[in-house]
Amino acid sequence: MTTPAIELIGIDKRFGAVHANIDVNLTIAQGSIHGIIGENGAGKSTLMSILFGFYHADKGEIKVKGQPVRIKSSTDAISHGIGMVHQHFMLVEPFTVLENVILGAEGGALIGPALAKARASLKHLSDEYELDVDPDALIADLPVGLQQRVEILKALYKGAEVLILDEPTGVLTPAEADHLFRILKTLRDEGKTVILITHKLREIMAITDQVSVMRRGEVVANFATKDTNVEQLAEAMVGRRVLLRVDKTPAKPGDVLLDVRNVTWRDKNKVARVDNVSFTVRKGEIVGIAGVSGNGQSELLDVITGITKAASGEVFFKGEDVAAIDDAGELRRRGMAHVPEDRHHRGLITSFSAAESAILGYQYAPDLGKGFRLDRDAVIKRVRREMEEFDVRPPDPFLKSAKFSGGNQQKIILAREIGSNPDLLVIGQPTRGVDIGAIEFIHRRIIALRDAGKAILLVSVELDEIRSLSDRILVMFAGRVMGERGPDATEGDLGLLMAGVSKEAA
Repeated sequence: MTTPAIELIGIDKRFGAVHANIDVNLTIAQGSIHGIIGENGAGKSTLMSILFGFYHADKGEIKVKGQPVRIKSSTDAISHGIGMVHQHFMLVEPFTVLENVILGAEGGALIGPALAKARASLKHLSDEYELDVDPDALIADLPVGLQQRVEILKALYKGAEVLILDEPTGVLTPAEADHLFRILKTLRDEGKTVILITHKLREIMAITDQVSVMRRGEVVANFATKDTNVEQLAEAMVGRRVLLRVDKTPAKPGDVLLDVRNVTWRDKNKVARVDNVSFTVRKGEIVGIAGVSGNGQSELLDVITGITKAASGEVFFKGEDVAAIDDAGELRRRGMAHVPEDRHHRGLITSFSAAESAILGYQYAPDLGKGFRLDRDAVIKRVRREMEEFDVRPPDPFLKSAKFSGGNQQKIILAREIGSNPDLLVIGQPTRGVDIGAIEFIHRRIIALRDAGKAILLVSVELDEIRSLSDRILVMFAGRVMGERGPDATEGDLGLLMAGVSKEAA
């Protein structure tokens, strides 16, 4: 038998009252892609952060290629050939690709030789693993798919034989995800070991050799991927049978609540990112907007929710021009709620407590205090109720928002916005980084809002989600609406529209 690449033996870790990892034993075979799945807060990222030296286990042992090692920092991990690509990239945006790759591995006071060596190494790595990135490009100018490749290049440049990826496709388009999978398979075929943390079971089935399931801090199951299926993995993750489809009755649309008329929005270079877009959303229906990320969906949501102004055209909510309501708080009071696509920059203040983040935008609600004075007890009572209802883990209103996993941060935002009982819910990427059990719950809540006569505008890069939830589907490409389809539209039909080709033209 080949010596395992990694062995974690009896790993235990607590954060105060939270027992994040409970006597975890895990073996990772060399030259394999090993998936680790589990609900948000199951302990996956904590376990891998221990392996990478970000956290120290309270007890337990780590072996690399059969040898016991002590990993006290990421530098120690790298010295043992372990690299990690985090869910939220750790890149310096004003720096070039080349400068980011050599950070921490400059090799001396003179930067010139290190840059020359790195440039040659990057070309070799890019050619070998299809990681094509311009070494002189600024990180700030790269789309997220290329930024992720830079993170992989960083790890490989520093000699990683074991590569940990935490929710790597959460910010990727389907095409970018497919390219990433080709890269990972090439790495495996070259003898590297890949550990993939994800909540997307189809990805697990498509790319991994082995999969381990974590639940509430423990490893509860290990499978050879070829011997399991999506239903078995979902049940192991959640501890119960999970409905993998959205169960809903036909919509009963009512009056128009949102009316978007010929909206165009231009960026600082006068390029139309939203180009003459018109549609309506009625009470009691879900209108989904599909499209590859970056085709104007984000900018359209900003115009609709009053964050930015359209260059031309109009948006009417309940018959009133949104542009004339120059206050996001007033839009909320009139019944428009917004779940932003970017939870870190728009949805939360990560240095705030969960309780503070959970009332952002609603802090002047009459049941939370009077004027500028918040009733702390009322705030904590509301947040505890929402945390219980949305299964936020840990259910601690006083914990900093930054300390929650990405999926639990998303639940805090969803609880805040859905809990406001809006007339119109504008929601971007509702289940990004969320586990399958929570996805089922979130989908049920969205359908319940629709059935209660609310209007929902949904943007998602997940075609399955769009097709499952939407009563009508709009497809955007290059800022334009390419067409409208019903929920029975095929992936092929939607895919053509997403590529800018109408079915009729094809």
